[in-house]
Amino acid sequence: MIMRNAFYLSLLISILFASACNNPQNTVRLKGIINNDAELIYLKSFRNKMFFILDSANIDNGSFTFEREITSPELFGLTLNRDEVFSLWYVFLEPGQTDVKIDTAERGSLRVSGSASHELFEYYQQNRKDFNIDSLIGQNPRSPVASYILYREYATQFTADELEHSISLFDENFRNHHYLNDLRQVIASKRQLDIGNPALDFAGLSPEGETIRLSEYTGNYLLLEFWASWCGPCRRDNPNLVKAYQEFHPNGFEIFAVSLDHKKENWIAAIEKDSLSWVHVSDLKFWDSEPAKLYGIRNIPSNVLIDPQGNIIARNIKGADLASMLDELYSIE
Repeated sequence: MIMRNAFYLSLLISILFASACNNPQNTVRLKGIINNDAELIYLKSFRNKMFFILDSANIDNGSFTFEREITSPELFGLTLNRDEVFSLWYVFLEPGQTDVKIDTAERGSLRVSGSASHELFEYYQQNRKDFNIDSLIGQNPRSPVASYILYREYATQFTADELEHSISLFDENFRNHHYLNDLRQVIASKRQLDIGNPALDFAGLSPEGETIRLSEYTGNYLLLEFWASWCGPCRRDNPNLVKAYQEFHPNGFEIFAVSLDHKKENWIAAIEKDSLSWVHVSDLKFWDSEPAKLYGIRNIPSNVLIDPQGNIIARNIKGADLASMLDELYSIE
């Protein structure tokens, strides 16, 4: 009798657990229409500026359906190419039914209905110029969309104090949201790497597989440059770096470049094509790059100028401003 009761108790717990896991209140049903002859469409999750495959669905006469369990609104990506990492259709999903209509003939065309979170995301997309993020947070203090925008778009341009102020505007019970926790790591890096503080040392692998440390190149003015072959602004700024390097390298100036590439062949090809004759390292981890995490890098190109004593004297100095500053530094010496 005891064993039978134990069995029924175990069965009841299993049923209750299964019911909790399949709570209709946490189910998102995504129904889509797309004008494409592809057989599959992929649903990807977002983490650290990257997307990872969660699921795929058959496209039947231009229609597809996804069903997932989520506990709060989250950003997802849709793509016809399982290997796509940049040009996805972004959609904020929340429990309930969301309908999407994709027009592949018009780049970026995505119509979404049924998701209030996506409506807020679209509002930001359409009003990015002169946008007031603190006002958005104040009006939506428990919104994952607001926390995503702060984390994704303002981590670089805001100071550590400004980011902490923006986080404080969220509801107290929401401040442990994962986007905000990730942002706190960026804040910690910013504070550790304020101008005047010592640059943090790290090691990386060269294209030839040699381990190289940043500290091996201190003793003169050193530019720590974060870039990638896939980054258009980085590639457009490379001629300025080449010019500065050619002018000041005879004085001892060095560039230590960290690539956020994930394909080695693309990284090496870009180095050769852009004639980048300085020091290069990469762990080929894309936005999970360990040196990028160490320095709180959220956008590229980004850089840190280090003095001969190994201290940070400037951040994100580019183009003519870099050449002007180097000219002044070397003329002082």
